[in-house]
Amino acid sequence: MARAVTVDALDRACRPRVLPVATVSDPADAPRLAAALAEGGAEAIEVTFRTEAAPRVVASLADSGLVVGAGTIRTVAQVDEALAAGAQFVVSPALDAAVVERCLDAGVPVLPGIATATELAHAIALGLDTVKVFPAEPLGGAVLIAALAAPFPEARFVPTGGVGSHNAAGYLRLPQVRAIGGSWMVAPKLLAERAWETVTRLTAEAIALGVEA
Repeated sequence: MARAVTVDALDRACRPRVLPVATVSDPADAPRLAAALAEGGAEAIEVTFRTEAAPRVVASLADSGLVVGAGTIRTVAQVDEALAAGAQFVVSPALDAAVVERCLDAGVPVLPGIATATELAHAIALGLDTVKVFPAEPLGGAVLIAALAAPFPEARFVPTGGVGSHNAAGYLRLPQVRAIGGSWMVAPKLLAERAWETVTRLTAEAIALGVEA
């Protein structure tokens, strides 16, 4: 059966070249968080499935205007749970063929995590052209991505893991980097303190890096 993957969600999520990655414990905070991110220029949010509240957080963001993704998805069951909650794209820390296949069958963009050329080749063979690189900085950072891009010129990358305001520009200068994923603008401490103005400021600063790159 032919698959029709809806790429619009991923295009929008990557357009500002910065994807905020948030772990949200209280669904009641989600609308205000979304407003703070949007004010800073973000067009998407990745909600990590690291808390029991994650599906409710995704659902509460349905009318926020942001493209809402589900992150840290490791199983097919989590894919189904995320999509039922309203997730528009899926991000995984690793390359699991079953997770990728379920997303493709549903027509939902998926960013599996890769760390090696072999995993990248596998992702391409599964029909993907964009992957997450995780954990990007410990693996070699921008140098690794440039090295992978040479034999795989068709590939595009979304590095996460160790990416922050101190090194984001180095990633964003690479034309193969579609966007960076990071949590510094939505750090747990900021969310716990409901420091929405700081979230907006840090988001705006991060997106400015992408514009300048």
